[in-house]
Amino acid sequence: MEMRDIDNLPKNAANCTALTPLWFLERAATVHPTRKAVVHGSRTFTWLQTYQRCRRLASALSNLSVGFGSTVAVIAPNVPAAYEAHFGIPMSGAVINPVNIRLNASTVAFLLDHSQSAVVIVDQEFFTLAEDSLKIMKEKSQGNFKPRLLVVIADESCDPETLRYALGQGAIEYEKFLESGDPEFSWKPPQDEWQSIALNYTSGTTASPKGVVLHHRGAYLMSLSNPLIWGMNEGAIYLWTLPMFHCNGWCFTWALAALCGTNICLRQVTAKGVYSAIAKYGVTRFCAAPVVLNSIVNAPSKDTILPLPHVVHVMTAGAAPPPAVLFAMSQKGFRVTHTYGLSETYGPSTCPEWDSLPTETQARLNARQGVRYIGLEGLDVISSHTGRPVAADGKTIGEIVMRGNLLTRKTFANGWFHSGDLGVKHPDGYIEIKDRSKDIIISGGENISSVEVENSLYLHPAVLEASVVARADERWGESPCAFVTLKPGVADKSKEQELGEEIMQFCRSKMPAYWVPKSVVFGPLPKTATGKIQKHILRGKAKELGPVKLSKL
Repeated sequence: MEMRDIDNLPKNAANCTALTPLWFLERAATVHPTRKAVVHGSRTFTWLQTYQRCRRLASALSNLSVGFGSTVAVIAPNVPAAYEAHFGIPMSGAVINPVNIRLNASTVAFLLDHSQSAVVIVDQEFFTLAEDSLKIMKEKSQGNFKPRLLVVIADESCDPETLRYALGQGAIEYEKFLESGDPEFSWKPPQDEWQSIALNYTSGTTASPKGVVLHHRGAYLMSLSNPLIWGMNEGAIYLWTLPMFHCNGWCFTWALAALCGTNICLRQVTAKGVYSAIAKYGVTRFCAAPVVLNSIVNAPSKDTILPLPHVVHVMTAGAAPPPAVLFAMSQKGFRVTHTYGLSETYGPSTCPEWDSLPTETQARLNARQGVRYIGLEGLDVISSHTGRPVAADGKTIGEIVMRGNLLTRKTFANGWFHSGDLGVKHPDGYIEIKDRSKDIIISGGENISSVEVENSLYLHPAVLEASVVARADERWGESPCAFVTLKPGVADKSKEQELGEEIMQFCRSKMPAYWVPKSVVFGPLPKTATGKIQKHILRGKAKELGPVKLSKL
């Protein structure tokens, strides 16, 4: 029997249009034309001005025949031009490729070549990075190199010499480039919401960059899911501590336009800068990796402004935050929401709801990753052996899988996106990450969660940061190796061995004996630009240490 709808209403231009977050900007300019949209130092732009600037950017790119099928790279920290690029570039029909500013020239060269970026918009501080990257591309091109247009973003807080150098090398200043565009440019939304809006590259925790493509539909849905999940109100004042180049700022670039809020740009993320922005601009929200939260709770008193003038909501993701850090944040007046996601899921895709519980209990439970986002249609933990959901007992480990509109183009298996993260499912349906599949430590045939060992290490009063990886062990095959950064002034080099023993003894009181790190290494931890600890580097260091020797006693 043929199935048919109760009403065969045909789609037409009046009742159906492609979903795209670009309309949020047009609406913000119409509804709140004079409201502050972007603030950076002494510069302020209203929503109408921002809309006009983005249309100028789209027009200027179109004048160069940059449009559908083209990619435009942006190498910049959190400055107004980086925000405008999230609208202006796709308004031209092109795809934005935000580049991690912490990458080296050879990696950036790979990204620019792989993305086939026709234009490179670069902040003046990072102009030489772009220049060196293009030189590497030219050297490898074997005579087939096509020069890219370089547009340099000027910033009054930077050394003017870097701008003069860039202009001397033939780059066009960003404001001058905008002047060549029309503020009334008649941009067109995508014909198909499946059309690409952004190209990101995963990096840092894995050895080689992998391209992740976002479409207009997913960006639209995530831009609305974020505020709903987080309880963001219209007119929110948002501080850019999370890099816009990381998952397009978890899609908050577009969400702030949907809310007609205010973007406070923070070029360099420091605890002092965060506290100052809260006091000066009335910041109500910001997102950050756990490493940033750690710097906030451990900031010296001279860099803080406490008590906070109001409750500040914080969303954290990127790694499992230690409960001790979450509790310390709540004690200072921050209200932290822990989410979980990946570049392939447009950023956050799960969240917890513990508001009615005591603060200490919330901090402990907030370390869990939560339940699925509004815009995510499926979330589960499945057995790697059977492919079936694991028992909801909080103990049985499986792989976290997802499905829905908030997933990018990537290989799927059996109708699921496989995250590569290992976790458990609790009786209440909440999931909790235990480790990345490659980070699990197998000691004497037993699995050890590096995350849980790290959480215990953070409880030690001398520990500022901690990361645990597997180290070869002559008796057990592998054993935990802890890399630890101490709080300032805790101990000098001569006392590190003694402190290492103390930390291991501390761990023995907190965890099963076979979980206790058999080696402790002190020093700064290598991190990506978004604050993720680079465990692959630590694994390399653990390998250099050689195996833990079998005791002769």
